[in-house]
Amino acid sequence: MFTITVPASSANIGPGFDSAGVAVSRYLTLDVERATNWKFTHTTDTIPEVSNYEDHYIYKVAKTVADWHDALLPPSHVKMTSEIPLARGLGSSASAIVAGIELANQLCHLHLSEKEKLDYAVRIEGHPDNVAAALLGGFVVTVKMGEEATYKKLPAIHTDLVVYIPNFELKTEDARKVLPTEFEMKDAATASGVSNLMISALLTGDYELAGKMMESDLFHESYRAKLIPNYYEIRSEARKLGAYGTVISGAGPTMISFVANGQGVNVAQTMQEKLPNYEVVALKLDETGLRTKIHEHK
Repeated sequence: MFTITVPASSANIGPGFDSAGVAVSRYLTLDVERATNWKFTHTTDTIPEVSNYEDHYIYKVAKTVADWHDALLPPSHVKMTSEIPLARGLGSSASAIVAGIELANQLCHLHLSEKEKLDYAVRIEGHPDNVAAALLGGFVVTVKMGEEATYKKLPAIHTDLVVYIPNFELKTEDARKVLPTEFEMKDAATASGVSNLMISALLTGDYELAGKMMESDLFHESYRAKLIPNYYEIRSEARKLGAYGTVISGAGPTMISFVANGQGVNVAQTMQEKLPNYEVVALKLDETGLRTKIHEHK
């Protein structure tokens, strides 16, 4: 028996469009036990039940990876718990993909390297920012050129996070539709510079400047803001409470603030009063990413 734990993730951090992602302290957990038949049990109502195991997304991912290795997936009972809401911009599909890859890795004894796991995850997800953060933890910068995804994890970012989760969904494809198809060269250069400066500020611990650059994105935020109720209010009120920067989490509709260490709970409590229809929570960056614990047989 073994347990797989994968964090949620937030991607597109401001100007880090399709490139920057962070792992956050909400989790998808699989408790796996070998059995004579396949069975998935969901212990939380964040994920709908699936009647046939072959239709389960995590099984499909695991089966795909096993097939790539000409391996057979031995039947197992999987108890699944998730704190990650679906279609809210917190990387629920990325967490499921990473969990499915690790399920195949453990059951089929594939001994996959970190790079192989990421390559498979990008192949399945199509883009690297969420899956890289879920797999590696922390703040990860990625780029996909052709089929090759290259990544670098930043040294630990010392901030708290406040996440604003509304009670409605926003599909990524709808959030993609409002984006421009091309940029003028001068605008693209400025947008790229904003992103470069955000990363430089994070690396040097200048979180004030990093937050300012997060809120200066030119790639996607201004276009998506109209899809997200309370976008400007959340940003403005969080700034009054000392937040460094507030951005859309993934494609939305969740938003996320980077705030000073130790201030997350205070900011979350105050913002919850202002946003009664939201779930406002203080979280941490998860620096570990995917973890697997093997349980010894008793």
